[in-house]
Amino acid sequence: MDFEPKFKSVLTDELFEAILLLENMDECYRFFNDICTIKEIQAFAQRLKVAKLLKENNTYHEIEAKTGASTATISRISRFLNYGGDGYTLIIDRLEEKK
Repeated sequence: MDFEPKFKSVLTDELFEAILLLENMDECYRFFNDICTIKEIQAFAQRLKVAKLLKENNTYHEIEAKTGASTATISRISRFLNYGGDGYTLIIDRLEEKK
């Protein structure tokens, strides 16, 4: 791993190993239904949508209108897109390839 997150631990390794074992959408829904609150799942989904819209060069105002995300959230995601671990870019690119 060439990126070392601050939150890396045995517990997070086990969590991510568990997520990597999910085989389909139904299993994802079942697992995340049990492990997260609805609000947490909605927040993850919103952040991914914000990241996609930022990569498409939408303005903060447009993103706020489309997602309901605050400008603080949009700004934080923009910072991660520019200076983070490239996780958003990695997954957005893979989602685009899948289309």
